[in-house]
Parts: sequence; structure tokens; C-alpha cells
Amino acid sequence: MIEPTPLFPSELPQPKSWWRATDVPPVIGVYSGRFSPTVSLLSALFLLVSLASVVGLSVSASKLDRIESPEQALSLMVSRTRDVEEGLKRAPQWEQQLLAWTSGGDEAERSNEIEWYRELAGISEDPLVPLQLAILQAEAGHVSQALLSAHEWAGAEDPLPQFADLVVAAYGEGPVQDADKYVLWQAEVAELLPSGWFYDRLAERLARRADDAALLVRIQEQAAVRVDSQFSRSNRLTFIELGAMAAGTVVCLLLWFRRNEPSSFIRLHEPGVPPPWPGGVGAAVLLRGGAIGAMVTALFLLYASPDNVSLRALAIPLSNVPLLFLAHRYLFRPSGMTFDAGFGLEVGWANAGRLTAAVLAVVAAGLWGGWIMDRVSESFHLTSHWAEWFDADLVLATPSLTAVSLAEYVVFAPLFEELAFRGLLFAILRRKFSFLPAALISAGIFGIAHGYGWVGLLSVCWSGVLWAWIYEKTGSLLPGILAHAINNLLVCLAVMALLR
Repeated sequence: MIEPTPLFPSELPQPKSWWRATDVPPVIGVYSGRFSPTVSLLSALFLLVSLASVVGLSVSASKLDRIESPEQALSLMVSRTRDVEEGLKRAPQWEQQLLAWTSGGDEAERSNEIEWYRELAGISEDPLVPLQLAILQAEAGHVSQALLSAHEWAGAEDPLPQFADLVVAAYGEGPVQDADKYVLWQAEVAELLPSGWFYDRLAERLARRADDAALLVRIQEQAAVRVDSQFSRSNRLTFIELGAMAAGTVVCLLLWFRRNEPSSFIRLHEPGVPPPWPGGVGAAVLLRGGAIGAMVTALFLLYASPDNVSLRALAIPLSNVPLLFLAHRYLFRPSGMTFDAGFGLEVGWANAGRLTAAVLAVVAAGLWGGWIMDRVSESFHLTSHWAEWFDADLVLATPSLTAVSLAEYVVFAPLFEELAFRGLLFAILRRKFSFLPAALISAGIFGIAHGYGWVGLLSVCWSGVLWAWIYEKTGSLLPGILAHAINNLLVCLAVMALLR
């Protein structure tokens, strides 16, 4: 009888931990230990102060301060959004049901728009803001609120009394005035309001009240041309997103059914994460590089002109150069790795199919997560502020400036943010923690650094977790970079398709 070989304590199977990393590879190379604890502590304090400043500004400062002309921006956004909803009513039934499923309820969107207009009316001196708010309220079914505002304007300064006459004439229940009066009001509306949803609604109401069928048909026909064009542009992008969701969902299901196999069919590179660097040296590099990068960003915000889009676009690569330089000197070079090998950027054409599948999977998961968050946010009456995603450079700037902004969002941000937050921060955390804690910590810092509200923060954190997951799953940072770029591109195209 053969006796079993006894196991020494070091050879005993280690129990799995939900938070502690148990798959840490041995350190490769000789690393410098000359990192002052004092400098590391000061760097950590500076980074904490920087993040706290971002949170403080996002909470205390008015989001409308971010936009040079919030009156023009909000009017454009609401008018175009209403046009898309009008176009949806003219679409086939199947298309209405599909797009209503993707975008959620129109009632919640109208409520948000009214709240945003109320916020703007509290700080703006533009008299068109209360008029547009009254039109929005009346068209949402709150006619009494619109008429109450109109009665309050009767004793105010010009032109509010004029606006009061228009609102009462369009939405009031009093006797119909003579035809000449309505002709005069139609001329006033055409002079006051730019072409768009607000003008159409008020002009239509006045035409109905005057029982002017010919004018009503003409207004509706002119509006239909604009509405159909706007709906078509936004609709095309929605179907592209649905196609990506469908293809990526298939890949996600395959990954789920094959989750217990020893190797993944989307594995692209070895060794992946955790990296073969000492955690202490990695933390020192992160703190120092991050602190220098935060200083560079602060200098750009203080001294760079906000109108200089080209210089602003350089802020992202320049603020990350110190961190990447320190990482190359103290992490990659001692381990004998290049950036391509350390970040898994060398995947080769033979792995193009696997790379495509990985990108589709994470893009689809991001879109599904966004859809779920939208539905949950509606249930709890939460929303991201419109000023968080309105970008004047994408909407109102010249084509050359818009191209620079697109390069910033679709090239620079995905590349350098993934190198910093997933390639270094998440990877170094993985030497200490298991996947989920490391992903949540890195995604949380990533989300806070963007300075969004709660809904935007959760959305960014979800994306950060997904991009960490695909890095873990494939061993390559490239799928996360491409998925990040596609995510930003879809957001930019959605803004441009709606507002530009």
C-alpha cells in the first residue's frame, strides 16, 4: 500500500478569498527601493485634495456655469428632443414600440425638461426662457400652470405682458378674438421665436384658435420636413447601437456558457494581470505620477484659454506622460518589458477575430448597463443634468474645432485613461485584491475624477468595471481602449445627431 505524500504547510491549497488576490505571480526583476515615504504621503494627500475639489465643485457649483449660453443650449436641446418625439409618432408601429423600449418614457423626459427650464428661469434674464417654459408646460398638459404664469406677467416689464397675451390667446379658454388680432399674434410669434418646436406649437395653437385651416396645414407641413429629417438622423444611430447590442450579447452568452473552461476563447495575451511588479513600488509610482499629472491638469485649467481647443486636447496626454514615464523607468524596464508587452498591446492579426468578439462583448454589456440604469433612474426620478453631456464644441463650433474635440474624446481620452486607470491602477491593485474589489476601487476613482452627478458617476463606474473585466479576461488593454473609444464615439455622435 502506497502512503500518501504529506503536504507541507506552504503546499496546502489556499482557501479562496472574495477580496484578497490568490493568483499573484512572483516578482520578476530587480526594483528600486529608494522611494521616500514622506513624498508618497504628500503625493497621496495632494491626490485626495484634488479628488475632493472635483467632488466639491460638482456638488456646489451650478452646472449651468459650464455653458457659455445656457439659454441657447437648452432651447436647442429641448426643441430637437421634442422634434424626435414628434417624428416617432409618425413612424411605423413596430418602430415606435422598439424605440420607445430603448429610450424610456416621454413623460419622464418632459418632466426633466420642465425642471431644467425652471432652474434656468431662476438665473436667466432672457425673457424667452419663461415663455418657452410656459409652452413646454402647456404642451405637457399643465395648461393651468402656463396660464398662471401668463397672468403674473401682465404687470411685469416688457416684453412679458406681450408674452402673456400670446400664451392666453393660444391656451386660454376665453372667447376667440377677431381674425386680425390672430394675424398680428402670428407675426409676433414668427418674430420672437426661432424656427423649431417652440414656434410650431405656439403657432399651431393660435391657428387652431383662429380656425385657420390653411395656415395650420402650412405650419404642420413645414414642421414635418424638419421633424422627419431630425428623426431619421437620430434613428440611424439608435439602430447601430441595437446592432452592436445584439452581436455583443451573443458573445457574452458564449462567455457565460464557457465560463468553466480553463482558457477563454477571447484570451489575447499573456501574462495579463496581476503584473509581475512589486505592489509597493507600483503604489509609489502611481502616487507620484498621479500627483504630477494632477498638477499639470490644474495648470491647464488655470492658464490655458478655454477657447483654445487644440491646447485643451493636449492636456490629457501631457498630464499622463509623467505617470507613464515613471512606470516605464521603475516598473517596465526592471521587469524586462516594453509597454506593448506589459499592457498586452501586441495581439497580431491572427487574433483579430478574438479582439472583435471581446470588444463587441464589452460594448454590448455597457449598452445593456446603460439601458438598465436609465430604467432604474426613471423609477426613482433621477436623471443626469443636461449640462453634463452638452458640449458646445461638438454642437456649435466650426468643423475644425469639432474635429479636435472628437480627437480628444475618441482618441486621447480612451488611450491615456485606459493606460492609467486600467493598465496601471487596476493592475497594481490586483496584486493585493481579487478582481471585484480592484475593479470597483479603480472604477470609483475613475468615476470621481470625471466630476459628474450620481447618475453619471454610476454610468462611468459601470464602464470602468467592464473595461477592467475585459482586461482581466483577455490579458490585453487593447479591447478596453477600443471599447472606450467606441463608447465615447457613440455619445459624441448622439449629441451631434441631435443638436448639430
